[in-house]
Amino acid sequence: MIIVTDHREASRFEARDGETLAGFADYLRTPELVAFVHTEVDPAFEGRGVGSLLARTAVESVRAEGLRVLAVCPFIAGWLVRHPQYADLEYRATSRVTD
Repeated sequence: MIIVTDHREASRFEARDGETLAGFADYLRTPELVAFVHTEVDPAFEGRGVGSLLARTAVESVRAEGLRVLAVCPFIAGWLVRHPQYADLEYRATSRVTD
């Protein structure tokens, strides 16, 4: 059984099958958002939904904290496109006009 936890000391969500690291999603955290920068699944676990489980758990954790998601990682960005119910969490920079 794959379990995903937020390993804050390492700035990443980790998916483990017992003691075996099945995948991870690295992030950078600010007071207003969590930027996901890289997601990787061990080849032995590919095709078993580990990446999706990582993405869902991570994004739901961000929502629970009242933060936004900045998807730098192509996998997380693609996952968000396929799951529009999380669109409200996507961070959008605002432009400032200066004189």
